[in-house]
Amino acid sequence: MSSSNFKSLEDKVDELIRLCGDMKKENQLLRDRESQLRHEKETLLGNQQVARVRMEKVLRRLKSLEEGQL
Repeated sequence: MSSSNFKSLEDKVDELIRLCGDMKKENQLLRDRESQLRHEKETLLGNQQVARVRMEKVLRRLKSLEEGQL
């Protein structure tokens, strides 16, 4: 193998190593973001459930008030 071919191969391997490192970092950032979004979704679903329960209570109270006036 000639010196220039060896150098070219070495450069390509170095570039692959760099790209692999970049992809690992990006992958970790994406995993962290996914985890953050999952947590946010759970929080929003919990808030939605609380709002639903409160709204149902208000509707029941309104219905009972309406029935009492009839």
